[in-house]
Amino acid sequence: MTVARVLFDNGPHKVLCFDQLVTGDGVQSNQFLIIDHDQHALLDPGGDLTYMPLSLAVSRYIPLTDLTYVFASHQDPDIIASLDKWLLHTRCQVVCSKLWARFLPHLSAGYLNRQLGMSTTDRMIAIADRGADVPLGKSILKVLPAHFLHSVGNLQFFDPISGILFSGDMGASMLDDAEPVADFATHKSSMEGFHRRYMAGNKACRLWANMVRQLAPSMLVPQHGRPFVGPAMINAFLDWISQLECGLDLLTQDDYRIP
Repeated sequence: MTVARVLFDNGPHKVLCFDQLVTGDGVQSNQFLIIDHDQHALLDPGGDLTYMPLSLAVSRYIPLTDLTYVFASHQDPDIIASLDKWLLHTRCQVVCSKLWARFLPHLSAGYLNRQLGMSTTDRMIAIADRGADVPLGKSILKVLPAHFLHSVGNLQFFDPISGILFSGDMGASMLDDAEPVADFATHKSSMEGFHRRYMAGNKACRLWANMVRQLAPSMLVPQHGRPFVGPAMINAFLDWISQLECGLDLLTQDDYRIP
C-alpha cells in the first residue's frame, strides 16, 4: 500500500506527495495532497494510470468524497485525464485556467451530463491570466501565472504556509525517483532536453524566474522527478533556466520543411 512522502506537517496543515504510483510505460509523476483543517486540495492527479492507486492512497488520509478541490496546472493527459472520475466520486471543484475551462469538459461532460445530469462546467473555478488566491481551510493557495511553460494556459500553485511552490513541468527531470536534488551540475542533464523542447522560449522562463525569486519558496517541487530544496538549489535552478535557450529560440527554417 502506498505511503505518502510528507513534505510538510504542522498539525492542521499537511502537504503529502505520492511519487511511486505510475507503473508501466508512463513517465514518473508526482501527485500532491494539501490538507488544511477540514479542506483538501489534490494537485495534478493524472489519468487512468494513477486514478485507482491515487484514490486509494488519498483515502487513507481524508474521506475521498469530501475532497474540496482538484487543481489542474494545464490540460495534458498526465495532469487531468481522470477528471470524470474525480467529479463522479467526490464533491470537488476543479481549479483551472480560464483558457482550459471550456475544453476540459470534453474529458467528461457527455458521460456525466447524459447519465447523471451533472454539469461539469458548474464545478469549474476558472482562473484569470493574472492568477488568484483560492481559500483552503483557514489558509489560501496562490494560483500563479506560468504562461507558455509549457502550456498556453499554464498555472502553478504556491502554498504560503509550507513555502512550497508546485511548479508543474518547470524543473521536471526524466528520472524515476523523487529524492531532493543534491548536485545541481550533475542533475542538469536530466532536465535539459525536456526543457529545451517543451518550454516556449527564454523570455517566458526569465519572467517566470523573476516572479519566483520574489516568492522565495523553501521548496520547488515539479510534477516529474526530483524537487529542489533550500535557497542554494532553488537559486541554481532559477539561474540556469533564466539563461536557457529553448522552444522558439532554437527554431530555424529547417524545422519547417515539407517532409
